[in-house]
Amino acid sequence: MFYLGFSMDEKEVAILLAVTILLLLATTIIILFVVFSRKKNSLLAEKSRELTKAQIEIREETLRNISWELHDNIGQLMTLAKINAQMAQTDPSKIESVISTVDSGLKQLRLLSRAINPTFIKNLELVEALKLELERYNRLDFLKSSMIVNGEIYSIDKTQEAILFRIIQEFLTNSIKHSKATALNVILTYKKSELEILINDNGIGFSAENIKEGIGIQSMRNRAELIGVKFSLNSIPYKGTKLRLKYYC
Repeated sequence: MFYLGFSMDEKEVAILLAVTILLLLATTIIILFVVFSRKKNSLLAEKSRELTKAQIEIREETLRNISWELHDNIGQLMTLAKINAQMAQTDPSKIESVISTVDSGLKQLRLLSRAINPTFIKNLELVEALKLELERYNRLDFLKSSMIVNGEIYSIDKTQEAILFRIIQEFLTNSIKHSKATALNVILTYKKSELEILINDNGIGFSAENIKEGIGIQSMRNRAELIGVKFSLNSIPYKGTKLRLKYYC
C-alpha cells in the first residue's frame, strides 16, 4: 500500500527527518538565545563596571580640585582675612574688608559643600555638572573657560550621562595637565535625536601619529564606544585640540 507516493518506510524516514530538523532548529535557537543572553549580561556587567569606575573617577577628580581650591583659593582668602583682622586692631576701616573677605570665603565653601555631596553628584544634570566644573577651573585660574548651550535641554540616561561626563572631565584634565591650555570652550547642541558636544582648547596639541599614546585618549574612546557615542579627536601641534562627541537619543 502507498501513501502520497511513499512507502511506509519512506514515510517514517520523512517524519523522522522532519523531527530531526525541527529539533536541530530548536537547539540552534536555544544556543543562540543563550549566547545572546550571555553577551547581553556581559555587556551590562561591563557597563556597570564602567559606570562604577566613572563615578569613582568623577568623585576623585572633584575632590582633587576641591583640595586645590581649599588650598589655593579659600586658604588665601582666610589668610587675607586674618591679615586684615590684625590690621583692624589699629585701623578700624579694615573691618569692612575682613567682613567682605570672610563672606567671599563662606560662599566658596557653600559651593564646595554641594560638590562633595554624593547625592548631588549622582543626580546632577550634564549641563549643570559641566557648568560647575568649568566654574571651578575658572576660580582656580587653571584656564579661562566658557560654555554655550544651543537648543532645548533635555535629560538623558543617567548611566550614560555619568560616563559621558567622565569623558569630558578627562579631556578637561588633559587640557590643563598635558596640553597646557590657557583657554577652553564648550558648546552643547541639543537636537531632536542627537546631542553634540564640541570642546576645543588652545593648548600645544600633538601630532597625529601620537594620537593613541598617553593622556588617556584610548580610555575616552573606549567609553564613548561602550555607550554608542561617536568620538572624534583632532589636534594640531601648537594650535590646540578639539573633541567632538555625538550622543544619539
